[in-house]
Amino acid sequence: MCNDYEQHIAYAQYCELMQQLEWQMPAQQSELDLPQADDIRIGDTGPVMRATGDTIALTPMKFGFPNPGKGPIFNFISEGRDFANSGRCIIPASAFFEFTGKKSPKAKHRFTLKDEPFMGIAGLWRPGEGNQPGSFTMLTTSPGPDVAPIHNRQIVILRPGQFRDWLHLTKPQGDILRHLPAGSLTVKTVRPGVDKDDNLFIA
Repeated sequence: MCNDYEQHIAYAQYCELMQQLEWQMPAQQSELDLPQADDIRIGDTGPVMRATGDTIALTPMKFGFPNPGKGPIFNFISEGRDFANSGRCIIPASAFFEFTGKKSPKAKHRFTLKDEPFMGIAGLWRPGEGNQPGSFTMLTTSPGPDVAPIHNRQIVILRPGQFRDWLHLTKPQGDILRHLPAGSLTVKTVRPGVDKDDNLFIA
């Protein structure tokens, strides 16, 4: 499952989308709230979108819920659960990565969303305790046709038109937390692995 994603969304691009969605942003928010990164991994800090009244704010949080003694919870199964009373958020991303192979370095596959400026990953957030920052995890579902050749699970990818559905639950959760149709994602192997059979999508 996903433990690494990319954030190359320009702040101007983000603001343009917020205007299209007719969402308010905090007056003090700036491009510093949407830092770019080639890789955001478990334990790293990344921006998440969360609703605060009528405003959608970008908030820095740590990737993975604390789980003492067992390692952070970075992915969370969505099926059969109700998130109406949970802290729902969206993780803005330009791409996410999946890996194949048993030996290191594993093959690294980059997924992007076709025909959209960027994607959102359906997530949950929790406030931090004491001086610790808040944290987030990514929701998962059964794999769609674009991800199934690589993994038996996938994170829930949202198109920008679905952002409101998830943050405000304007549709049934089961209609939101599902994989996208075939052909929605583009995949490319960006780092070959040791085993040739793992290098599935080298352009």
